[in-house]
Amino acid sequence: MTPFPHAIDIEAPLLEARKMMLDHHVHHLPVVHAHKLDGIISDRDIKLVLGPEFDYPDPYRLTVKDVYQPDCYQVDIRTMLWEVVQTMAERHIGAAVVMRNGNLAGIFTVTDACRVLAELLHPPTPPDEVA
Repeated sequence: MTPFPHAIDIEAPLLEARKMMLDHHVHHLPVVHAHKLDGIISDRDIKLVLGPEFDYPDPYRLTVKDVYQPDCYQVDIRTMLWEVVQTMAERHIGAAVVMRNGNLAGIFTVTDACRVLAELLHPPTPPDEVA
């Protein structure tokens, strides 16, 4: 999980969300309204609405509200990892927004899941090979 992820306001210009994703090397941003989680936006959502040339419709007229997904997968920080990963796979979604006491605590993505799987599958280095 990425703790305290970057989030974007629902009224922000769409290109601001795109820039934030590029600047921070992320593919998902929680969307907030009045400091409360309202949904999620992904780089894929932006690409789908703007087309391959990022010019249709006029990207300067769109806001996050025009593109975001209001029904994002939210989990409590105490939710078991296997349950989160299983649900993400079943629903074909790329991220889960992690909440603690009703507040945004983090985001868990498919990339995070792959890191965990790699750690589990990678054989431990024998003590005599450790530098």
